[in-house]
Amino acid sequence: MTPQRIQYLIALVFFLLGGWATLFPQHVIDTVFLPEYRIGGRIVPFMMACFGAQALLAGLFAAFARFTATTFLVYGIALLPFFGFNYYFTFHDPIFTSMGLIDALGNIIMLALCYVGWRKLRATEQIENQRN
Repeated sequence: MTPQRIQYLIALVFFLLGGWATLFPQHVIDTVFLPEYRIGGRIVPFMMACFGAQALLAGLFAAFARFTATTFLVYGIALLPFFGFNYYFTFHDPIFTSMGLIDALGNIIMLALCYVGWRKLRATEQIENQRN
């Protein structure tokens, strides 16, 4: 698998979850939040759609930037606090339903892809350094 294909798969996670939040914000709210946090009003779906739009933007960057081994490594490290977020708001102080863990699943997929991309590009860089 090429690094660019890995980037596209990372972007796909953003496009799927971000698209869901952008196009169907109320469905996301009804699916991932506990009933007591599904407060009425227009602001919550609006904020969810904005959150989704940000994810779509991140997906564009993931798809069209040129990742190096360092990019994959730093991105993977940057994902780690999100696992704490998912744990805390699902199990410790629940706001999310168990379906809210779809975000954690997306993060696991992206973390694994970052590892694969890092390993692949790191090996390529080492080979190039040996040639020079």
